[in-house]
Amino acid sequence: MRLIFVLLVFISTFTFAQEKPKLVQRDPYLQNPMKNAPPPQVKPGDRVKILNADEITKDPLKYDGNRFLKGNVKIEHQGSILTADEVVMYDEENFVKAIGNTKLQNADGSVITAAEMEYDGNTQKGVARKNVVLTDPKQTIRTDIMYYDRLANQAYFNTGGTITDGQNTMYTKTATYFLDTKMIDFVGDVKIDNPDYIIEGKNIKQNQNSKIADFFGPTTITNRKNPKNYVYTERGTYKMNSKEAFLNKNSRIHYNDKILTGDDMYYNQLTGFGKATGNVTLDDPKEKRYVKGGYGEIFEKQDSSMITKNPYAVKILEKDSIYFASEKIITYQKPDSLDATKKKSFMRAFRKGRFYKSNAQGRADSLAFNETDGILHMYREPILWSGEKQVTGDKVEAYFNTETEDLDSLRVIGNAFAISKVDSLSLKDEFNQVKGKLMNAYYQNNDIKEVKVIGNAQAITYADDVNEKTKEKERIGISLSSCGIIGALFEEKALQIISCSIGATSDTYPMSKIEPSKKKFPDFNWNTKDRIRKWQDILVDTPNNEEIKYEADNALYNQAQEAVEKERAKEEAKKPKRVRK
Repeated sequence: MRLIFVLLVFISTFTFAQEKPKLVQRDPYLQNPMKNAPPPQVKPGDRVKILNADEITKDPLKYDGNRFLKGNVKIEHQGSILTADEVVMYDEENFVKAIGNTKLQNADGSVITAAEMEYDGNTQKGVARKNVVLTDPKQTIRTDIMYYDRLANQAYFNTGGTITDGQNTMYTKTATYFLDTKMIDFVGDVKIDNPDYIIEGKNIKQNQNSKIADFFGPTTITNRKNPKNYVYTERGTYKMNSKEAFLNKNSRIHYNDKILTGDDMYYNQLTGFGKATGNVTLDDPKEKRYVKGGYGEIFEKQDSSMITKNPYAVKILEKDSIYFASEKIITYQKPDSLDATKKKSFMRAFRKGRFYKSNAQGRADSLAFNETDGILHMYREPILWSGEKQVTGDKVEAYFNTETEDLDSLRVIGNAFAISKVDSLSLKDEFNQVKGKLMNAYYQNNDIKEVKVIGNAQAITYADDVNEKTKEKERIGISLSSCGIIGALFEEKALQIISCSIGATSDTYPMSKIEPSKKKFPDFNWNTKDRIRKWQDILVDTPNNEEIKYEADNALYNQAQEAVEKERAKEEAKKPKRVRK
């Protein structure tokens, strides 16, 4: 009976020993391409080799009857060494599971450590879990689960992780690391932390050799010391060593409370230099001003910019905005000489400068606008229009009230000349004129009200009076005045001389006795061809308006001259005529 029991135990044990071990339950990443397919035939040289183990055991009740190695386990496959506390060998599948203090040393120098690993010797793919760390000479990757492919030489994780390279720390949910090219492909919410800046984006590829990052989605590069200064793009390249950004889609550079946009852009965070081409806009919300053009450059440290290729600027005011245009527009800020804690803003328009405001328009070779103090300088052949009045000179200075946004006064230096149409509704060739070396003009209700001319002051004014019977204005004639200083008032249809001092001379001629040539000064320059009528006119060199043809009113003078000629002819007729014999 005892013998039978022993035989039964032997047979049972032998049967268990002969049972085929079960296939391993693999991670989905390691599944065979063909489901339930038999394990492929493996050549002896391609099998995982055991280099060391303190104990090798095979228990039918443990690990589905597969061998397991314990203590100082070291195995090798295709030049890579795996060490662990314990390793399960699935010999038929050429597959291993490593448990406890696992470490995979690859031939390329990279090392993966984790709490446990799975490795398929046939596909050379593996999975590492729990406190996974991949290190190589370029960086260290930490995550919870990592998938790696030794044939493709790449590692992948999608459980969130960090990558450090000595200078940067990168945070991402998903990343693929290509060990050959040292390229990391980040997907999802990505953050690259650097002592000088922070990069945040959706899809970033970074080369650890060249330290170049490529952006394929919404991305920002933020200055750590000054978070208000940052770069935004949806497609671009960033050189992390030189801190240069090349931006190609929906990009913006935020600096010093200003925003530069364009189709293609470049920015150097070290020098603060940036440039943009295409549809360029430089927006300055604090100054309520933006500049548009085809090309632009910014200089962050100098707090200045330059816009070219058909640029124009708009100074946004609550009541009445001002528009500027020229071949080149420069903006800059500099400390206030009276208060170093404050800055003043300036804008300059070079070559063919034009500006438009509802109550004042002008053009000159160049314009310089002190935006903080509201002073506009016009240089070289300036001409300014206000209503039906025109002012010219060697230089014109316009002073704006920064609170009311209205034009307060003008100062004309050198060859000052003011012209006003006597009747803006009439096409008669009649103009009031005043000129001199220096002129100050003062505004009231957005129109020139008073002028003061100093030095060789001269005026041509049309004089009217009210008929006592009809109570209507009647033309008296034209006054020619010459003084050291002239003070004059501009009224609706008249220029009234209120003062004429220092060597004053003044004569009034009836319309029948003033010669047509004396109705205008020799340098009379009324300009309707280049007159800016609407803000869009500043976008071209000149609107090239059709010249207005005015009708000369010389009827009384011509009649008087005809009468004089008739009288002269009569007198000539009375004289005796000599007859030569």
